Amino acid sequence: MSSQPLLQTAPGKRIALPTRVEPKVFFANERTFLSWLNFTVILGGLAVGLLNFGDRVGRISAGLFTVIAMAAMIYALVTFHWRAQSIRKRGHSGIDDRFGPTILAISLLAAVVVNFVLRMLQD
Repeated sequence: MSSQPLLQTAPGKRIALPTRVEPKVFFANERTFLSWLNFTVILGGLAVGLLNFGDRVGRISAGLFTVIAMAAMIYALVTFHWRAQSIRKRGHSGIDDRFGPTILAISLLAAVVVNFVLRMLQD
């Protein structure tokens, strides 16, 4: 057995090896996108319920939840396309998102706090 490496190159030159992307990566991206859309549909249903059966405070809260739901839909679409493009290009830059779910959680908390404060001030 030889102790020489399998692939040899000149010093400083990189070897380009083809990488295969598993199909489960594409399906995971689609599954994540559909999960986000499921969440936004539930949030939109909450907004429609508040809009139809609520008073003035309910309509204000419905508007907030509708804006958050539409923003989450746009975010999900942009993130889906960004990840799909990164997967197609076999990018190694990482496809995780650290800020989107945090911003969504903070905006939902703000909408619930606004609803609570308006409800308490209504009396």
